[in-house]
Amino acid sequence: MAPIPVTIFTGFLGSGKTTLLLNLIPQLPQTYRLALLKNEFGDVAVDSQLASTKSISGVREMLNGCICCNLVGQLSDALDQLREEVHPDRIVIETSGSAFPATLAMEVNRLAREKGGAYVLDGVISVIDVENWEGYEDTSYTAKLQAKYTDLIIFNKWELVSEQRFDVCLDRVGDLGLETPYVKSNKGFVDKDVLLGIDGALFTKENVDASVAENSHDHDHEHKHDHQSEVEVLSVVLKSSTPHKTIDVSALEQLLSSAPKDEAYRIKGIIRSSSQTPPIETSDEPSSRQQGDDSGPQYYILNWAFGRWTCTPSKVVAESADEHVFARITFILARYESAKWTKKIQGGLLKASDASEVSLTVERLV
Repeated sequence: MAPIPVTIFTGFLGSGKTTLLLNLIPQLPQTYRLALLKNEFGDVAVDSQLASTKSISGVREMLNGCICCNLVGQLSDALDQLREEVHPDRIVIETSGSAFPATLAMEVNRLAREKGGAYVLDGVISVIDVENWEGYEDTSYTAKLQAKYTDLIIFNKWELVSEQRFDVCLDRVGDLGLETPYVKSNKGFVDKDVLLGIDGALFTKENVDASVAENSHDHDHEHKHDHQSEVEVLSVVLKSSTPHKTIDVSALEQLLSSAPKDEAYRIKGIIRSSSQTPPIETSDEPSSRQQGDDSGPQYYILNWAFGRWTCTPSKVVAESADEHVFARITFILARYESAKWTKKIQGGLLKASDASEVSLTVERLV
């Protein structure tokens, strides 16, 4: 049996990895079986829920940890589960925003040898958010490593900035000493022939380049202790003793529209809203509002990144939801921001659509 190609998508928080994947799926033949292995911070598997509504053959989640650090030992079981249950033509690994791709790529190659060629690393793709690169490139060691150790760089959200600002981003990436090919996405779309079939020779060599090995060794020590501290993660749950409560949409919209981009990287979760008041819309694309039906409260998947957001109705979520929980949201924040955001959330930023009492739980995960 031919080995299953494995493609790794990496990139900092909110760079647009999931959007690129969702735009890839319609380009594939209907008989093509694409499996997704998701690594997320937080206890809300939002992107996996979203992906499962878009005809991906199988989704496996690895939550509350980094796939290249404390979860790397689970990679073998996750890949094997997808291989046995889905029989995919390809497996895509989408890492959390703080994962280091070289460590993960080397582990895929090790598993390929150990399992008699069941897998083959097809390539590592790094997504760069041009609009926000100057901000997190200055503060994140991991973001630089993601850009440096990859087979292909995709510049995303470049349409949202001036030509001069894109050139600055290109120059700063070039300062990393890269000779890596790159492409610009078209509002999150890249042709499948570019994304798939990339040469993964950078990581398949048995005798890894000495500089890569040295950096990998240094990173193995520093990464476990430092890179996850680049973000702080809050898990927020709103629950009511009365079933089928809904969230206050106006309060949520105010929270999302006022969240500073230098404090919040991602806000994602599952919410329940009245069908008469469909929640949220992408702030710069009003036509993207997606209506629920009129049969009662609806479940939506919320995705917020750098000031823009979407809310997607999902029957998949409804089938497994707790009727007493009307919001379960993960906040991925900049360093030192979790305490302030805990107070803000507890101060009434999130609440029910009526005046009834609810149970609000705010837990710091990272």
